[in-house]
Amino acid sequence: MAKQADQNNSARTAVLVEGGRIPFQRSGTGYQDMMAYDLGRMVIEGMLAKSTISADQLDRVIMGCVIQDINTSNVAREAALGAGVPNAVPAHTVTMACISSNQAATSAVEMIRSGQADIILAGGVETMSDIPIRLKKDVRQKLLEARKYKKPTDWLKFFKGLSPSDILPEIPAIAEYSTGETMGESCDKMAARFGISREAQDAYALRSHQSAYKATVDGLLDEELLPASVPPDFDLIEQDNTYREDTSMKKLEKLNPAFVKPHGTITAGNSSAFTDGASASLIMSEEKADQLDITPKAYVRDYTYVAQNPEDELLLGPAYATPQVLDMAGLQLDDIDVFEFHEAFAGQILTVLKALDSDKFAKENLARDSKVGEIPMDKFNLWGGSLSLGHPFGATGTRLLTTAAHRLKHEDGTFALVAACAAGGQGHAIILERYA
Repeated sequence: MAKQADQNNSARTAVLVEGGRIPFQRSGTGYQDMMAYDLGRMVIEGMLAKSTISADQLDRVIMGCVIQDINTSNVAREAALGAGVPNAVPAHTVTMACISSNQAATSAVEMIRSGQADIILAGGVETMSDIPIRLKKDVRQKLLEARKYKKPTDWLKFFKGLSPSDILPEIPAIAEYSTGETMGESCDKMAARFGISREAQDAYALRSHQSAYKATVDGLLDEELLPASVPPDFDLIEQDNTYREDTSMKKLEKLNPAFVKPHGTITAGNSSAFTDGASASLIMSEEKADQLDITPKAYVRDYTYVAQNPEDELLLGPAYATPQVLDMAGLQLDDIDVFEFHEAFAGQILTVLKALDSDKFAKENLARDSKVGEIPMDKFNLWGGSLSLGHPFGATGTRLLTTAAHRLKHEDGTFALVAACAAGGQGHAIILERYA
């Protein structure tokens, strides 16, 4: 049950006590016959089984999702009920493009800080194997009118004015409504503007895939992976199938531009792939964790959301959010031990890194006297990233938080900075501090 807000306890400390995800799968593979509801249900079940928290101790379930099924539009509630969370626990779904589960997590933090809740399961889910495909608007309108038909001959007017092409289904485009451009097209322009070469993008993509493969083989991701049992045979999926351990610069160089042809630099090899998956975290008040004798993984410190013009700065959100969150936390770039940034495209992440290390960008775009600084690559996305681990839109944010918390412990660090871009020209950054 949700707690009564305590006005005298508005600065309570929120902590991340657990995090995990079902293994991410390339769309059309392991989870191809499952709904987002199924993936969400599995990750909630897995998270509760992994933790010492029972379902009836939850005050709220919040999940992010981008491409929603109309039958389960509040997928957080449906997945929670399917996972055995009691009817009395409210659940709601948030959408903020690729930072949807970041918003779910920070919504949980805000509820805890304000005293409205003590324990919240926050996460996200996405399937690209089962996207909603609809008919064109003229046909939809005619179908709605057809509900009033009384006799078979009324259907003769249904086809009046329709052409054969009108019957073809509309597949959702991964494009900005405001500009009509796909993310890939925008990234191609942005990479060209910042002088990010095709070779640099391919090299970064190779690094991401090699890092994910090494982290998997070395067992570094085991702590965050929740095995998924897939019907009808209930085969167990225990690892991601998204990274390419056999890729190479030679293979990447052979790929043709995917968006701006023939001279673009964004290819299928240096872009994140369509992915199915779900992630979850348990966020609690520090007081409640103490009462339950639970040692958290990290304090959730400062966070921010930003927005820019989607026409020419669609994917630059982390370059704006990073200095903001550092200022809020009173930290410098050198204070950060672990960086986990979302990799939509290699061109996107390299552009963000270049912008942060640019005096020109700082003065013209950030109203700062000097650049934020260079992020050392020996602290950056060491266990792979969205390019290799996959990017289920609504679930990536909680994956980033979980990986950052685990890396802090593994690498004996103190502070982690998580950042991500999102459609609509938006962005997010958040600071975690290792608990113990």
